[in-house]
Amino acid sequence: MSIVGLSAKFWTNIANSLLIHNRKILSNALENRGKGIPLITVTNHHSTMDEPLLWGILQPRQLINQCLMRWAIAAHNMCFWSKPISQFFAFGKSIPVNRGAGVYQEGVDFAIERLNEGHWVHIYPEGKVNEKKIDMRYKWGIGRLIAECNVNPIVIPIYHLGMDDIVPNTKPYFWFMRVPRVGKKLTVLIGDPIPYNDTLQDLRNKKASDLEIRKSLTDLIEKHLKALRINAEIYHAKHSSKW
Repeated sequence: MSIVGLSAKFWTNIANSLLIHNRKILSNALENRGKGIPLITVTNHHSTMDEPLLWGILQPRQLINQCLMRWAIAAHNMCFWSKPISQFFAFGKSIPVNRGAGVYQEGVDFAIERLNEGHWVHIYPEGKVNEKKIDMRYKWGIGRLIAECNVNPIVIPIYHLGMDDIVPNTKPYFWFMRVPRVGKKLTVLIGDPIPYNDTLQDLRNKKASDLEIRKSLTDLIEKHLKALRINAEIYHAKHSSKW
């Protein structure tokens, strides 16, 4: 993980130009949240290299801390299709899930277990690479992750632009067959933690069904993450105009 993380740091910070807004929000959550408090981060998904390049936004001390680093939800057909590849991603703290298999599957159960141990789990709630950047409905797995934590997790939205310029969505799609481009601009906007506690408590007081809770929480996460897009686009346009 340290090698891959530091490589991501090179490709985003040195080979390309990275602009980050509100880095302290994520750093504070990583290093200063209370013991046993889980962390969930959610981002848009524009490139097959979002994972792991996105974590070039972290500090080297964070990238080499195995206990601090994230667990990531990963598509089984993309990251676990052969034994060597599966081992690589497993060592990278990736959790395989089967697209279309619903929210009740072993990978999601495993992610909830890690959260209940106070770890950090990252998820791309669009469920796949959104090549055309269209308005997609988020998958309800994020709602289950939040609802079934023993301690309410911190949920931080992150919106990024420019990753598909560094690694375009063209064949071959597997990231390890690609060499990232250089000289491109990457913009990352980190939002404030999403305030969902009151919504969750109201749903529980009303004895809402598990399905209703998952849907309501997912809708709220979707609203807050997508709300970052306009400002991210403004920051990215300014970033891209600079030489």
